[in-house]
Amino acid sequence: MSKARVVITAITVEKRSVAQVVAEYGVARSWVYELLARYRAEGEAAFEPRSRRPKTSPRATPPATVERVLALRKQLAEAGLDAGANTIGWHLLHHHATTLSRATIHRILTRAGAVVPDPGKRPRSSYLRFAAELPNECWQSQNRTSDLLGARHPRQR
Repeated sequence: MSKARVVITAITVEKRSVAQVVAEYGVARSWVYELLARYRAEGEAAFEPRSRRPKTSPRATPPATVERVLALRKQLAEAGLDAGANTIGWHLLHHHATTLSRATIHRILTRAGAVVPDPGKRPRSSYLRFAAELPNECWQSQNRTSDLLGARHPRQR
């Protein structure tokens, strides 16, 4: 049972005060009142998880600019020219009087599937760290290998 359902049950069914519920469950008073208002307006739907995504993104790149970037990419690629983010940015600035950062152009192209990611470096997950769990657990294997093959260390001759 979710904490929201427990709080609403304590207030509506058990008829406890908001102050008692806030003190017992350690939740904010404002959240309890918000939850109560939502429960009274929506009923059981108030307990469904909600998206935390903002309703608007006022600083998002306008759709017309996104279409222009994709059209430029297609046009440059068909002409056999470089169609990277820097070149598209140059064309936007000089021919369309629009300024976008290289990162924004690359993000637009990636989101549209026009760029296939090809990382230049190995992913961090591929690096395996060699570490000993206990002190003196790691020894160099150079001398040990030569000992196994029957060769002696230069100092032991």
